[in-house]
Amino acid sequence: MDTKKVILTGDRPTGPLHLGHYVGSLQKRVELQGKYDTYILIADMQALTDNAGHPDRVRSNILEVALDYLSVGIDPGVSRIVIQSLVPELAELTMYYLNLVTVARLQRNPTVKAEMKQKDFGANVPAGFLIYPVSQAADITAFRADLVPVGEDQLPMIEQTKEIVQSFNRTYGPVLVEPEALVPKVSRLPGTDGQNKMSKSIGNAIFLSDPTDVVATKVKGMYTDPKHVHAKDPGTVEGNPVFSYLEAFDPDAGEVKAMEQSYREGGLGDVKVKGRLIEVLEAFLAPIRRRRSEFAGDAAGVMRILTEGTLKGRTVAARTLGAVREAMHLDYYTEGRR
Repeated sequence: MDTKKVILTGDRPTGPLHLGHYVGSLQKRVELQGKYDTYILIADMQALTDNAGHPDRVRSNILEVALDYLSVGIDPGVSRIVIQSLVPELAELTMYYLNLVTVARLQRNPTVKAEMKQKDFGANVPAGFLIYPVSQAADITAFRADLVPVGEDQLPMIEQTKEIVQSFNRTYGPVLVEPEALVPKVSRLPGTDGQNKMSKSIGNAIFLSDPTDVVATKVKGMYTDPKHVHAKDPGTVEGNPVFSYLEAFDPDAGEVKAMEQSYREGGLGDVKVKGRLIEVLEAFLAPIRRRRSEFAGDAAGVMRILTEGTLKGRTVAARTLGAVREAMHLDYYTEGRR
């Protein structure tokens, strides 16, 4: 009998994945996929909560996100990649869970509040966007996930899932698994502007699929200490995204520490630091680009991977839904057969 704990992670297919995704979750997924029963959800239904008018964009990005997964080392032999909308059990679970959470609680969710502000919805917040923490709870519980790797900014989502699980189990019986968040050591990478987390919508991201020249251009334009005008001037490392990226991706930690000290004391210019980062990112991204190109050459094969993963995921979700319906006395067609 398989006694591995279950991990559930995922991404909304609203565009290609970037270095922030890698640091925040992808790296951990690759590291843990052989140790845990892993499900990775391409959350296209949640992507539609603020892209309802652009379903074609969401559809095309499903393949792009899958290519990013495979190129960084997600192994479909051990990780099931699941397309959310092809698992209707998730929508049914969402509906049941909506009765266990109030609108006021959803409005207080810090992650949702921050994203609504960022997207400037004002009073026109799509209902689907407001309730997507409940949809996430359905995703997590459907696969009976023990652990959910997330960045610190997503911790309120896991907390809300735990509240829903507790409420369901208290009301209907101990059916659902209460998940725990798994936060990586470096869970957030700043954007190239140094002002926000890396984000597709803000335009401050370096994507995993960016070619060499685009990466170099983005690095050269990165925000640094504005007071560090000349190389001889002392500079600030804290809050300087160039050093944040070096700490995340440079394998030579000793060299990074030496550069940080030299920068603080004066004598190290931004051009040299950025040159180092360009070299480091090229060494990191080159093999990812190569693998991505290989998988992109067999799009039908990638879709087969998604189909197989989705079918396996749906089997698990259906089993969970069956237990939920039984606990809620909604198992009308099976009741007479017991």
